[in-house]
Amino acid sequence: MAAKKLRILVLFGGRSGEHEVSLRSARSVLSQLDADKYDVLPVGVTHEGRWFAGEDVLARFERREMAGLVPVAFVAEPGNWNLYHWELGKPLSIHQPSDLVFPLIHGTFGEDGTLQGLLDLMEIPYVSGGVLASSVGMDKGIFKDVMRSHGVPVVDGVIVTGAQIADDLQAVLAACEALGPYPLFTKPANLGSSVGITKCRGRSDLVEGLMDAARYDRRVLIEQGIDGREIEVSVLGNDDPDASVPGEVIPGDEFYSYRAKYMDDTSRLVIPAELEQGLADEIRHLAVQAFKAVDGAGMARADFLIERGTNAIYLNEVNTLPGFTSISMYPKLWEASGVPYPVLLDRLIALALERHEEKRRLIRRYEA
Repeated sequence: MAAKKLRILVLFGGRSGEHEVSLRSARSVLSQLDADKYDVLPVGVTHEGRWFAGEDVLARFERREMAGLVPVAFVAEPGNWNLYHWELGKPLSIHQPSDLVFPLIHGTFGEDGTLQGLLDLMEIPYVSGGVLASSVGMDKGIFKDVMRSHGVPVVDGVIVTGAQIADDLQAVLAACEALGPYPLFTKPANLGSSVGITKCRGRSDLVEGLMDAARYDRRVLIEQGIDGREIEVSVLGNDDPDASVPGEVIPGDEFYSYRAKYMDDTSRLVIPAELEQGLADEIRHLAVQAFKAVDGAGMARADFLIERGTNAIYLNEVNTLPGFTSISMYPKLWEASGVPYPVLLDRLIALALERHEEKRRLIRRYEA
């Protein structure tokens, strides 16, 4: 008798500036999940936050043609892993059950702990870190504070809010420029894929960069510019994670911008990165240290800057739901480390089930 297939719900899209990147990740993952092991249910989330399933749902999302798709929803009830057909004014009906969620929603409302909170309420297994790892990894300001407390070197930066920018721009500019000489970088505190990032060479750039970043998040990070090499490491595991070989990004733009990542072919990936063994080992060690510091689970990609001339190491960020596109570093680094893409997906699913079983054994009721 054949073993029962695991029913994997692959969730993509979302209310984020990284919506289109998420569709690319989903396209790659769906093409590599083993049909002999898994029954796969693709579910897309629109920019407005509506969930849809149905025939060719990913292709329809890519074409922005939602007509004819089935509106669906989860119910935040422990142990109820059914995906429901949901329409306003009509009773819920089961669309399809699921066994595990593979979220591929990058950025806000997917990588920041909000989605993970929903899945935890349902007590359903899911790939990637939990609420804590996701929220800390997503917020670049809080993340820096946590890394400093664990002795992991990070670039100097300051956090300001959109309200501060609107109320007293001159005070914000002074706080930014106190970091050091230009260039400075402005970034939304809670976003990825280089969306909303500006390299600022002077005050006029800084004003423009602050305004642009504040369009995407209420909190904005300003960092001192570092003349550095961009090195990335993939992490895989739960309590005892492994780190891949490091890879280097050679940006086609002035930095690894959204355009350089996804819209042209001028950037290059060097895997493995050309690093002295001691430096490579230190970067891999710091990647695992950072993963553990945020209580990571399943996967993460750690992004570093290596300052030219000094070889000083700075951890830039940890992405708890890294890109899975055909050009993404996370799967490429593991492939170079001896873990092919389909095997990597199997490992991530197994890790999700392992973490779920660990949480399931916890006591949820106290009786004196």
